[in-house]
Amino acid sequence: MLLAPYAASTLQLETRALLTRIDRLQPFALVMPMVAAARVSSEASDAIERYLLEGRRTLRARVLEYLHWLRRRDHAARPDEAQRRFAFLKLRFNVVLTHFDIFANALTVRGEIGNGVWLAGLDATAEDALTLDAEYYQLPPVVTYLDRGHGAAIRRARTRLPGGGANPVAIIRVPRERMVGSGIASSLVHEAGHQGAALLDLLPSLRAELRARERASAGPERLAWRLWERWISEIAADFWSVAKLGVAATQGLMGVVSLPRAFVFRVQFDDPHPFPWIRVKLSAAMGRMLHPDPQWALLDQLWEAFYPRTGLDASRLALIEALERSIPAFIELLASHRPAALRGASLGRAFDLPSRRPSRLRALFRISRGGPEALLSLPPTLALAVLGQAKQDRRLTPERESRVVAELLTRIGLRRALEGARAAPPVRVAAA
Repeated sequence: MLLAPYAASTLQLETRALLTRIDRLQPFALVMPMVAAARVSSEASDAIERYLLEGRRTLRARVLEYLHWLRRRDHAARPDEAQRRFAFLKLRFNVVLTHFDIFANALTVRGEIGNGVWLAGLDATAEDALTLDAEYYQLPPVVTYLDRGHGAAIRRARTRLPGGGANPVAIIRVPRERMVGSGIASSLVHEAGHQGAALLDLLPSLRAELRARERASAGPERLAWRLWERWISEIAADFWSVAKLGVAATQGLMGVVSLPRAFVFRVQFDDPHPFPWIRVKLSAAMGRMLHPDPQWALLDQLWEAFYPRTGLDASRLALIEALERSIPAFIELLASHRPAALRGASLGRAFDLPSRRPSRLRALFRISRGGPEALLSLPPTLALAVLGQAKQDRRLTPERESRVVAELLTRIGLRRALEGARAAPPVRVAAA
């Protein structure tokens, strides 16, 4: 059966309607209401707009090509073939909409008073979290946004988007319950750590070392090394957070995983996250190695007091003991690991650890008195590390911390907007 005129005209009408909907997709610069200080960076905005524009152009070209094919009278197309081609066009259209909505969801919240500017400050903080002591990689643009949910998450730059295409920016979701106050830095820098690990191509070589340790071990220790390898993606991000934030990282982690006892001790071997009890113990141990101070022993003891291991079954106790015995060797392996991207440097040496020493953070708090004006002169993650250390030392109340963090993020967002305005080329006005 050949394609009848009625069937051809029906598909033409549906295809032209599809074309009108494509043309309705406007650049975000025309549809997103937000104050200037809440805008994403020009690099992020340009990358998103270019990506979406290219998707619309490609789809529009395919639609026009299909219409041309329908209007030809020199082919013997069947109705089912014409419908099949149209169905695939609709699928591609839905992919373009999906990508549009992914970025729209991340940008819409920028119109909220207060939150929008704070998010611009978090964008700058995430970019600082990705900055190491040397230029080992090109920083991707970062966009943060608020959403419901208990934990943060990231859609990494250069990863595959639903339906195909490489994500042009890193998109970090921050839970509203963490905004603004204690723990926001920990969640944000942990997710940035996932992006950093990907940029360094860190995990494949780490997994190879961990598997070698597993093969060289026996009994409970062998299972411990197998689990470290299974959990390494989340652990590497935790390491990144502790390296950048000091004790604020462990404080924030404790806030996230302080759940009923059954959840804290629940071991799920198919979960990429370490079970909460051992994860906090590991974070404190990483802090003790990277930023030596008696405070880490206090946090360790506090966690043991909150969640004593008494009453656990024998198999779980044996697993915990095996994991604890292997922690020092595991952290040493992690800190001394030398991925190719670091050009001979170890992972632990890639971070500016001296500036995050507890003694240095305490001195900066004394000098700044915790004021946003003074903290603004520091890199954002360092400023937040100073506040986290002051909170740990009981020199900063939760109420004041929330006010200072909110004002600091606002000032960072405003400074970012003003610097962008100064960097913009001058507007030339034609002579009358």
